[in-house]
Amino acid sequence: MTDQQQTEDLDQVWEVRRRWVGIVAFLFGAGVVLGFFGFWPGLPHVVDWGAVLVAVLVGAVARWAAQGWVNRLARRKGP
Repeated sequence: MTDQQQTEDLDQVWEVRRRWVGIVAFLFGAGVVLGFFGFWPGLPHVVDWGAVLVAVLVGAVARWAAQGWVNRLARRKGP
């Protein structure tokens, strides 16, 4: 295998990792926020559109942060 092929394979591996970490971070962030709005004592136990919107925004921020973290790891361990 040539060096170029190995580099492309590593890039593809990191891209798959970045995608999976982003999906997991989004789902975790959105789930935590929805759980907070749904079950926190003292709040009305109704998940409305505002709570859904906040959950999506928090999930997007969590995804962005997690993918940035994976990108830093990829640069540090790069070829």
